Amino acid sequence: MSQINLFIDLTRLKKPIGYMLLFWPCAWGLTLSYDLSKEKITYIIYFILFLCGAILMRSAGCIVNDIVDRKFDKKVYRTKNRPIASGKISVSQGFFYAGILCLIALCVLVNFNNLTIILALGSMPLAFTYPLMKRFTYWPQFFLGITFNYGLILGWTSITNEISIAPIIFYIGAIFWTLGYDTIYGFQDIKDDEIIGLKSTSIKFKKSPYLFLCISYTVFFLSLLTIGYLMELNNIFYIFLILVFFQIFFFQINKFKIDDPINCLKIFKSNNHLGFIVTIGLILGKI
Repeated sequence: MSQINLFIDLTRLKKPIGYMLLFWPCAWGLTLSYDLSKEKITYIIYFILFLCGAILMRSAGCIVNDIVDRKFDKKVYRTKNRPIASGKISVSQGFFYAGILCLIALCVLVNFNNLTIILALGSMPLAFTYPLMKRFTYWPQFFLGITFNYGLILGWTSITNEISIAPIIFYIGAIFWTLGYDTIYGFQDIKDDEIIGLKSTSIKFKKSPYLFLCISYTVFFLSLLTIGYLMELNNIFYIFLILVFFQIFFFQINKFKIDDPINCLKIFKSNNHLGFIVTIGLILGKI
């Protein structure tokens, strides 16, 4: 296998769900803070910059995750053939690739204001320590939520150059969104994880997953309602919230099967559609 194909496998570039779940909160924060009644060139440019940043940082994060988890990955059926776990790419090569990706991401970051740059740099320890959490706590998905949705704050500050209550409420809600979808994702590996001693919310709530998902997604949905009220969004936004409600409660939770890995992956991937629905709802809700 060529080095290019190995790099693509290493960074999961063929699996856009990872970087899209990182990107959507950025798009939400940006859209929520931007005055769409004025010129839209800056909005489009920032939209593209955040997408590029999400792809770059997700790719770097995958490499660091694979380096940290290489010994565990060898013991898990789904991950044993990853480039670093299988020895096709060395740890030193992995660090080199991750470093290059971070440098390119920094070139993207410097296009924003100083507050956004400082906040983004301050989140780096979160991004690269998440893989360790599954060793020590049953709540690694919570730390993933803190990390993956941090872009919501950055999207907001990139326009306003300040932090306010609205994006914080939305950020907290989005963390619960991640708690939901990554718990679903975790059920793919739950048997292997229990054998090798890793922890997750999937394991912690394996006897009552539907209740946990309902609570997590309800908090997320309530945050959307609160944002609509605080930002005085129009009725179109609430129409899209109906779609969000059905996607979460009648598709994800209703069709989720804990003992079917293919089903778990399908439900997990559907959150890309959810992110898109929320984004379009926010855009149309502000026009």
